[in-house]
Amino acid sequence: MLVTTKAIVLSSIKYGESDLIVKCYTETGVKPYLLKRILKTKKGKLKASYFQPLTLLELIASHNDKGSLNYIKEARIHYPFATISNNIIKQTIAIFLSEVLSKSLHEEQPNEQLFEYLETSLKWLDTHDEVSNFHLLFLLNLSKHLGCYPDKENNDFDYFDLQEGVFLKYKPKNQYLTNDNLRRFKTLLGTNFDGLDSLKFNGKERQETLEVLIRYFELHLPMFQRPKSLTVLKTVFV
Repeated sequence: MLVTTKAIVLSSIKYGESDLIVKCYTETGVKPYLLKRILKTKKGKLKASYFQPLTLLELIASHNDKGSLNYIKEARIHYPFATISNNIIKQTIAIFLSEVLSKSLHEEQPNEQLFEYLETSLKWLDTHDEVSNFHLLFLLNLSKHLGCYPDKENNDFDYFDLQEGVFLKYKPKNQYLTNDNLRRFKTLLGTNFDGLDSLKFNGKERQETLEVLIRYFELHLPMFQRPKSLTVLKTVFV
């Protein structure tokens, strides 16, 4: 079935000498595509440069809906990034988040609210300068769309149970947050993207908060694996 859809590039892997296997999050869900001879030919309507991490595309594609590889007939840049492609910090964030999304998103079903969240967030990243804590809030908000957002009730309590996703007044048996880690987590919970510049995390605090969020994803998403790009991200934000 031939469809026209917006798409966000999650991953791109070389296959053989000249092909790419590309995973995208589209308006109809996660879709893998086989792009034949795209690395060898300069002709045609497809360019390898279109399939960089988190590029926003519009595709005309053949979807077979059978769990196998699909094919792209035409592709164009839907929203050309103005800063992400030439800003090392934003590039590193994009690579990290594309890996997180690739490990988190598996449903081949439409989710209009999730697609809109991803698209809007990436445009925000592209158009703002203060982005050092962007990935923290992005991950926290993403958990809402993945069905594991923290329960904010009783957020005046002294402990947060990472396994259950709730605040408690007593020390839980599961892994938990308290003291400074809990304070930063609560601050993040009360922030939106336009308030990111009010977060005064230093490098160490940012890394500790990121580790909390990664652990939260590991506990709540069965197929989630620790991103390999995490090391590079931490190096950039030292």
